[in-house]
Amino acid sequence: MNVLEGIRVLDWTVLQQGAICSSLLGDLGADVIKIEAPGTGDMGRYFDNFFGIKSTLPQGSTYYFEVCNRNKRGMTLNLKLKKGREIFYRLVKSCDVLVQNFRVGVAEKLGLDYDTLK
Repeated sequence: MNVLEGIRVLDWTVLQQGAICSSLLGDLGADVIKIEAPGTGDMGRYFDNFFGIKSTLPQGSTYYFEVCNRNKRGMTLNLKLKKGREIFYRLVKSCDVLVQNFRVGVAEKLGLDYDTLK
């Protein structure tokens, strides 16, 4: 059952809490686009030892990252650059939901806060 089919989600999250939230939306049929920083990406990509268990996959990713980011398409954007923010603004206009889990002040500093995006 795809109860969220036709809903588009922009995922600007890192690590588990935000990533699982948008994965669940993807599980329910939403189209999820994950934004990662160029060069480094989500920190979860580097969790190659999870509770003492080697979790690196053959292509270099990790089980942790793949589970937390299933059902997503991904892209990198440098949100510190004006051009990256312009692309982000265009994506926001085409999405129904934005999920982000950065500490207080990060979105505001980049001009990606609720008041700016609404």
